[in-house]
Amino acid sequence: MVRWRGRRQSKNVEDRRGAAAAGAGGLIIMILRFVIGRFGIRGVFILGVIGLGLYMAGVNPLALIQGQPATQQTAEPIDDETSQFIRVVLAETEDVWGQIFAEKGSVYPAPTLRLFSQSTSSACGYASAAAGPFYCPADQMVYLDASFFQELSSRFGAPGDFAAAYVIAHEVGHHVQTVSGISDQVRSAQSRASKVESNQLQVRMELQADCYSGVWANRADRMSNFLEDGDIEEGLRAAAAIGDDTLQRNAGRRVTPEGFTHGSAEQRQRWFTNGYRSGNIDSCDTFAASSL
Repeated sequence: MVRWRGRRQSKNVEDRRGAAAAGAGGLIIMILRFVIGRFGIRGVFILGVIGLGLYMAGVNPLALIQGQPATQQTAEPIDDETSQFIRVVLAETEDVWGQIFAEKGSVYPAPTLRLFSQSTSSACGYASAAAGPFYCPADQMVYLDASFFQELSSRFGAPGDFAAAYVIAHEVGHHVQTVSGISDQVRSAQSRASKVESNQLQVRMELQADCYSGVWANRADRMSNFLEDGDIEEGLRAAAAIGDDTLQRNAGRRVTPEGFTHGSAEQRQRWFTNGYRSGNIDSCDTFAASSL
């Protein structure tokens, strides 16, 4: 169990749990367009009725059309243990990456983490709990339904505070890739690549984020004595549990490496370990590695 209690909490957490999701906006817009195309002028009246109904339900229909948040009110943050833990872990990533960027003569632009329940909207589209945690480069935000931590334990067999911290650190690793220009380079290469080649590039990107999470774990422990005995083992179990081969087997499917998008269990563990042992991002160049 990581030593997280009583530590600094990040202010870059947007707690939207309990707020009505804006993710349904895309579906509503499609319905509105259909009504106009189907009923013409009569559709305007129908839209008015729909708009009034949305407004009374607490949803701003104009905001939906403009692509803005749909809800008129923001839910009050929930100051529970889950929120406190996430804020502390995010603060630890801010401290570590702030130091690493400073060592290279630059400033680390910390991401915002949106904590949500069931579903929400993002600049990358609709986000649901079923999709799991993810990072959106378009708005430079991490999206997380905290119920995933329970799923990580019960479904994937990877319990523990550090397993959850590893997940957050991995998504923050994608933010580091974005602000350092790596993501743009990979997306550009993927646009010219075949499906298999694009998947291989994505695997290298995901493994680098795993390595970055290992670097973070090393630095966080050195800087603030953040880890306890057994924490790294928790992270390795989590990395293995969400390896592509593990997920394919658990789904009753044949293991097909050409379809991997995140890397095998062994690869994810290896690159996390590379980062943790070195504490140096130079050990995380998965794109130059001849073997993953």
